[in-house]
Amino acid sequence: MTRQRGTDARVPPDLRPEVGEFLTYLAKERNDSPHTVKAYGRDLEAFQTFCDEYYGGAERWRWTTVDRLALRSFMGELKRRGLAKRSIARAVSGLRTFYRFLGGRYGIEENPAKGVRLPKLDRRLPAVLDRAQVDLMFEYAESLAAEGGFRERRDHAVLELFYATGMRLSELAGLNVSDVDVVSEQVKVRGKGKKERIVPFGSYAARALRRYYGERDDLLAESRRGDRRAVFLSQRGRRLSPRGVQLVVQRFLRVLGQSAGFKVHTLRHSFATHLLDAGADLRAVQELLGHASLSTTQVYTHTSVERLKKVYQKAHPRA
Repeated sequence: MTRQRGTDARVPPDLRPEVGEFLTYLAKERNDSPHTVKAYGRDLEAFQTFCDEYYGGAERWRWTTVDRLALRSFMGELKRRGLAKRSIARAVSGLRTFYRFLGGRYGIEENPAKGVRLPKLDRRLPAVLDRAQVDLMFEYAESLAAEGGFRERRDHAVLELFYATGMRLSELAGLNVSDVDVVSEQVKVRGKGKKERIVPFGSYAARALRRYYGERDDLLAESRRGDRRAVFLSQRGRRLSPRGVQLVVQRFLRVLGQSAGFKVHTLRHSFATHLLDAGADLRAVQELLGHASLSTTQVYTHTSVERLKKVYQKAHPRA
C-alpha cells in the first residue's frame, strides 16, 4: 500500500498512511463532523497500537493479515480497560467502516470486523424537551432579540431554524444564503455523504431570519472581509463555526436549569419526537432528519411511547 499525496488528515506521524487517507475520506467525501472523524482516529490509533503488541512488532503485521481473533482480543482489551459497551461497539463499527474503505481503495476483500458480534447495548432513549420548556426557551430568545442587536437576533434565528428543521449542528453551521428560501420557507441541507435534502420550516423561523438578515446586511456593509455566502456570521463577519453554534444553543438550554442535562442535540431529538407525537409519518421524519436507515429514526417512536406512558400514569385514575 502506498501513501496517497494530498491528504490533510491530522494524524500522528507514526500512524499508518491509510489511516490519514481514511480520515480525509470521512471529512471531505462523507462530510462527517469533526467530532466523528476524531473518534474514528482515536479508535484506529488504539487498534494499531494493540496490533503492534499483539503481533510482536509493527513490521510483523499488515491490514490484510489482521483476523477475527485479533479483533476479539482487541475488544477484550478494551473491556479490561473499563471502556463502556457503547465505546467498544463504536470502535468495532469504525473498523468495519475502515475495512470497507480499504476494500474500495485497495481492493482488500476480507473485512475481519464484519463477522464480529458487537456488545449488546442497553437502549438509551434520547432526552427531549417538553412543550413548556420549548415555550420558555423561545420566550427568552425572543425577548433578547426584541431589545438587542446583531448577536441577539442572530442567536434567536439560530435557535428557531435549529428546532424548526431538526438539522445537525454541522449542517446548520454550513448553510449558505443560497440554501435558504425565506419566501417558500424551506432550506436545502447538505448532510452526511454530501447528500442533499429539502426541509421546510415555519413562519416563526422565517420571521426570525428576516429580522436577523437586516442586522447581517449592516454588518457586511461595514466589513470588507465578511463572508457573504454564510447564513450565520460571527460578529467579525466570518462564518459562525459549529462550536459557535453550539455555544449559542447551550446558552438558551441553560435557561431550563443546569440540572436538566440537555445538550445541543436535544433540539434535534425534540424536533423528531414532537413531530411523531403529533402524528407525523415515520418515513417522513426519517427524510427530514437525513437518516440513511429507518431503524435509526425508530428510536423516536420509543421516546413517544414512553412519554405517553408517563402521561397515562399521571392522568389515569387506575394506572
